[in-house]
Amino acid sequence: MEFNQTVMARRSLRAYEEGKTVEKAQIEELIRFAQMAPSWKNSQTVRYIAVEDAALKERIATEATMNFIHNKDIISACPVLIVVVTKTGICGYEKDGSYTTSKKDKWEMFDAGIASQTFMLAAHEYGVGTVTLGIFDEEILGKILELPEGDNVSALLAAGYPESAPAAPKKKSVEELLSWR
Repeated sequence: MEFNQTVMARRSLRAYEEGKTVEKAQIEELIRFAQMAPSWKNSQTVRYIAVEDAALKERIATEATMNFIHNKDIISACPVLIVVVTKTGICGYEKDGSYTTSKKDKWEMFDAGIASQTFMLAAHEYGVGTVTLGIFDEEILGKILELPEGDNVSALLAAGYPESAPAAPKKKSVEELLSWR
């Protein structure tokens, strides 16, 4: 598939073929693409935890989704949940610990977003559907996953083979999005 076709065809998918797993080798291949995403001063602070274990996914769904039933259902049903983790205190900082720009440490989320989008575009290329889940309790999730201090959860990516192909949602026009100066 051509890149422009991949970008135009990718959708957020929330329903997956039941009983069809995403092979570990496939996830590793997608991470190889995601690792190529640019990052603050090439700091590469994004890490990934692939959760396949049904009991662990159910615990995350039940305890860490802030009672948002939609995310609970998606996490419970997806074949694999990718937890996007960021090493903190690196992006946006100088070696002496001071911030480089007025954005301070917000570069962490920027890097996690670029890496996540790269993962999701690569997944689409291989027929794996994904959706980003942002409603979760980071502290509870960190405890469930026993994350070390200094690791923050940036996003959750549910992944699996699509049950169906949804239509594209309405998007704003280029004229609404772009201004020239």
